[in-house]
Amino acid sequence: EEQLAESGGGLVQAGGSLRLSCTASGFVADFDDYAMGWFRQTSGKEREGVARITSRGDATSYVNPVRGRFTVSRDNSKNTVYLQMNSLKPDDTAMYYCAVLQPCSLQVKNANYWGQGTQVTASS
Repeated sequence: EEQLAESGGGLVQAGGSLRLSCTASGFVADFDDYAMGWFRQTSGKEREGVARITSRGDATSYVNPVRGRFTVSRDNSKNTVYLQMNSLKPDDTAMYYCAVLQPCSLQVKNANYWGQGTQVTASS
């Protein structure tokens, strides 16, 4: 069974940093066949894309609110994708999810195999 497991969330003060991890297991194809995305959702709002990375990690993209503060990376030998979040703001508070992107476009409709999410809270 295909699974994604996020970890690394927590409570930090505004301006702090966190690194999220997402580890894949049970996939038939190799992990480096999949583009990956990070999404977030707050209560009462739609899930939104945050960052994406190509299957081999040679290209990344970010939404404007996080560009310059967040960095997405991956280690295909560990079946893991990361999201380094720096200079966190209260507006970044959300449940963060990773997903397989098919195709490689940061839209919810292209996301498959959601993980359970990890909560990030940045306090002011």
